[in-house]
Amino acid sequence: QVQLVESGGGLVQAGGSLRLSCAASGRTFSLYAMGWFRQAPGNEREFVAAISRSGGSTYYADSVKGRFTSSRDNAKNMVYLQMNSLKPEDTAVYYCAATASATYAYVKTPYNYWGQGTQVTVSS
Repeated sequence: QVQLVESGGGLVQAGGSLRLSCAASGRTFSLYAMGWFRQAPGNEREFVAAISRSGGSTYYADSVKGRFTSSRDNAKNMVYLQMNSLKPEDTAVYYCAATASATYAYVKTPYNYWGQGTQVTVSS
């Protein structure tokens, strides 16, 4: 079992930055690939970023590539999403998720542990 708690969301002006954090419980954090997803009102939850178990590989949706960076600290059971050059269309609830699956990039279904989400609002 993995429990995930996101933090760091808030209100920011377009062009600004936010750093989301996700704290994971359990002693086996390094066995899980981690993903970031977001869901805007009326939209489906969509893939944003994923990071491998070691942190050596990262994957991003085209809409955030070059602006968002995911990292993790396995010693602290933490994963991060640095979001720069934010746009109003980035407004959504952001979720972190964990999966033990070997398939974890660009897809939602392998993820079986989810946080409660944190709201990110970007004003124009």
